[in-house]
Amino acid sequence: MKKSNVLVSAPGKLMLFGEHAVLYGNPCIVTAVDQRVYVNVEKVGGESIKINAPELKIDNYSIKVSDLGGVDYPKEVKFVLKAIEVFFKKYKIVSGLKIDTKSDFSSLFGFGSSSAVTVCMVKALSEIFDIEVDNKSLFDICFKVVLEVQGVGSGFDIAAAVWGGTIYFVRGGKVIKPLKISRLPLVVGYTGIKADTTTLVQKVAKLYKSHEKKIGEIFASIRVIVEKAKIALENTDYLKLGELMDENQKLLEDLSISSIELGSLTKAARRAGALGAKLSGAGGGDCMVALANKSKTAKIREAIEKSGGVIIDVKFNTEGVRIEK
Repeated sequence: MKKSNVLVSAPGKLMLFGEHAVLYGNPCIVTAVDQRVYVNVEKVGGESIKINAPELKIDNYSIKVSDLGGVDYPKEVKFVLKAIEVFFKKYKIVSGLKIDTKSDFSSLFGFGSSSAVTVCMVKALSEIFDIEVDNKSLFDICFKVVLEVQGVGSGFDIAAAVWGGTIYFVRGGKVIKPLKISRLPLVVGYTGIKADTTTLVQKVAKLYKSHEKKIGEIFASIRVIVEKAKIALENTDYLKLGELMDENQKLLEDLSISSIELGSLTKAARRAGALGAKLSGAGGGDCMVALANKSKTAKIREAIEKSGGVIIDVKFNTEGVRIEK
């Protein structure tokens, strides 16, 4: 049944294993976090699209449907507008819309807010225009949107937003395997620095071009770690998981995408008793994760804060995209 108004939410994500290597056809493991993006979409008369996104300082931005695809979109609403453009073109729709967005988390953290908002937008449009879209179709549409906006990507953050939970993933959705796990006792520390994902991806691409054998070997080692981590997660083998996190971190340092701040926080967490610690995501900044024994959690949190990190309280392995109302 068609709805004239719908509120959709989708989770952010944290990469657990396989950063950068995933862009070269290797698997990764990503988990959805309980910090969510919310998008309310209302179908209105006429052919204007109006967007309010207070957290992005967007107040009543307006564009005509006929201008979709023909003008440069403001950076803050690029993913929202590209999602509408792709969806309308695919399903031959013309309609006015009123859109309001809000988020539980800052886009600074590297939790994948762009992908989450894209997933919310496409899911909301499918509800409003009564078009049945299963999870894989939703993923495919959103992946197309993200590629059209930024030119490169693997889609793991889209998969986390769509399916939720913890996912074993291969680029482009070639493999999307939800893992059955009970809990993830992780502590997340934010460096205070926003990572420049595009620059870091380009940096690794240049390294790969100039040192293909060496970087290829690093990617192969990361691939082995991901496969072992998948088993350790499913078996709740936290000792092994911690070892694998440390190994993955060392390989990411070999790729030169860690930073002084990330190194400082991961080392502090280990000294405080973490079973393992590594950066999460593109590197250069954003967040790190530490695997914590319950008895050591407070000590690890304190160590991260004393080293200049900010603790981000999140739950992991959480629900994917959902209709709120």
